[in-house]
Amino acid sequence: MSLARIAIKNVGRNRFRASLTVLGVMVAMVAFVLLRTILSAWTMGAEHAAQDRVATRHKVTFLMSLPKRYVQDISTADGVQAVTWCNWFGARLPDRDDVFFANIATDPESFLRVYDEIELPPAQREAWLQNRRGAIVGAQLARQMGWKAGDRVTLAGTIFPGDWEFTIEGVYSTKRRSIDQSTFWFHWDYLNDNADLPETMRDQVGWIVSKVDSAGRAAGIAKRIDGVFDSRDIQTLSMSERAMNTSFLGMLGALLQAVDVVSVVILVIMMLILGNTIAMSVRERTNEYGVLRAIGFRPPHIAGFVLGESAAIGLCGGVLGVLLARPMINQGVGRFMEENFTGLFPYFRLEDSDALLALGVAVVASALAGAIPAYNAGKLDVIDALRRVG
Repeated sequence: MSLARIAIKNVGRNRFRASLTVLGVMVAMVAFVLLRTILSAWTMGAEHAAQDRVATRHKVTFLMSLPKRYVQDISTADGVQAVTWCNWFGARLPDRDDVFFANIATDPESFLRVYDEIELPPAQREAWLQNRRGAIVGAQLARQMGWKAGDRVTLAGTIFPGDWEFTIEGVYSTKRRSIDQSTFWFHWDYLNDNADLPETMRDQVGWIVSKVDSAGRAAGIAKRIDGVFDSRDIQTLSMSERAMNTSFLGMLGALLQAVDVVSVVILVIMMLILGNTIAMSVRERTNEYGVLRAIGFRPPHIAGFVLGESAAIGLCGGVLGVLLARPMINQGVGRFMEENFTGLFPYFRLEDSDALLALGVAVVASALAGAIPAYNAGKLDVIDALRRVG
């Protein structure tokens, strides 16, 4: 029998205690995987952002607008293939103040050229282009709100006061994760031509998005775009779509860091629980280890038994934790988060990379937890170990 098999068999020596320890590791790994999934879902917008798009905003802050005429200036820049513009609308449903979703004014025709990953049936696409009060909504938002093409929706303005009436002309899906499926898009002209809109807010855009001819040239094109407006009263800051999404995450940096710290704390607690279990096992088997040393086993062999047992418990707990976490997150928590918090978590799924990370972390953390008991077992004095009973 190999040393590894002996170490694994030692796990079953006290089945009740081993089972409780495995369950403890499993619960810890479920919590760890859930926190890592939250981090992944929160940063997915940056990770999957298109690399061939450049976003341009006001140089001072994203909250300040740009003149609409800047769109034409940017469209003539070298390397720019298509340009669209957007305005954050910030409206809410009059009878659902607890529901938040992104609603953005844009130019439909140029928007669909720049965001070519959006999939919209031809009939719905044409209907949206023709209806100034038309809107399209993402598939996730449509499921959440029970909307379908042809429905009439009224939004209560906040930044732009008043009741705004829309007709949902289409429900879109996406070919890539570079844009979410939880946004309400409508005509910028409908917003800009409203008679009640103050003159200071007319012909203003929140940000401009350009599709460039090469992802490798995005940084250079962004610099050239900003150079066009260096001498203007209103200057710009251009960056890749990924950089812009990352800048938004920077506002939540403290919260993301806190989630990361909590995940590490969970691992430390798991290591303490497992280390205590292994230490108890070593203490109970001191006499056995003394016998093994007396018949020729070396200190590394004894330490290997302890480390192997610890790693085996960690692996079992990690596998069970991942097996439990996958359906719990993908079929339960994930669906709830996507349907009720679409603005924050448009995609909430356990990625294979996070599952593999959890398994690796479970084994490594378990081995580290057993390191001190293994060291102590390896340096046992043969005579003292043989004298000890229990």
